[in-house]
Amino acid sequence: MSLGVFAAVLAAALVHAGWNVLVKGAADKLAMTVSVALGAAIVAASILPFLPLPAPDSWPFLGASVLLQSVYYLLIARAYRIADMSLAYPLMRGAAPLVVALSGALVFGETLRSGQWMAIGLISAGIGALALGAFRQPLGAAGGITALCNAMIIASYTLVDASGVRLSGAPVAYALLLAVLTGVVTLALVFAGRARPRLDGRTLGLGLVGGAATTLSYGVALWAMTRAPVAPVAALRETSIVFALVLSHLVFGEKVGGRRIAAALLVMAGVGALRLF
Repeated sequence: MSLGVFAAVLAAALVHAGWNVLVKGAADKLAMTVSVALGAAIVAASILPFLPLPAPDSWPFLGASVLLQSVYYLLIARAYRIADMSLAYPLMRGAAPLVVALSGALVFGETLRSGQWMAIGLISAGIGALALGAFRQPLGAAGGITALCNAMIIASYTLVDASGVRLSGAPVAYALLLAVLTGVVTLALVFAGRARPRLDGRTLGLGLVGGAATTLSYGVALWAMTRAPVAPVAALRETSIVFALVLSHLVFGEKVGGRRIAAALLVMAGVGALRLF
């Protein structure tokens, strides 16, 4: 993985943790989540007309990802409604890297060097330690199940999009079209149910900021998957967990003890190893 791709994915991880702060800090978390999805759709729709459409071979993957990511947004709102960000976020993001690494070897036939496997193992171990620590907290069965279900959704859409973006011939257009369609489908799913989120001006404004952030973050990750193997990119992207721990402490005053710090250091050791190998 080149230094440019490495730095871009790390920056995207920070941006991803940042927009999750908006959702966690909102009084109506469903409203903020919907606003972020709509904000992403608006930002993407303003740029998409100037780009060529993704190749037709990528459209089935695009459709599958839209459904998965719409469910992902709804599960985020539920997870943050019933659990601290410093607990739910590691669980949601934690299982994905190892699942993607193992599946990527089978799906894409990617052969990783032993050093890369070691780095992914270190990152996954650190994330796993954070996740296990979360289960020892008063997260509750509902919060734990919600977060773990979303982890599987994340792993699934990562693999789907890794295939789709490589077939698209236009990574940026693929990411933008994905954002537009996901925003529309997410809004439709919300209003098809009983929930009626309060989409006031402030929430929509913050959602536009969050939407730009999530579009940029995931767009960079998809672009990186066309330049490097999927597994290292996915593992590096989930270092957003470390950024989320710091932000949850600074913004919400959530406690970050020695075990979480040790786990975060393990993740960062994996990041360093990933760059070396």
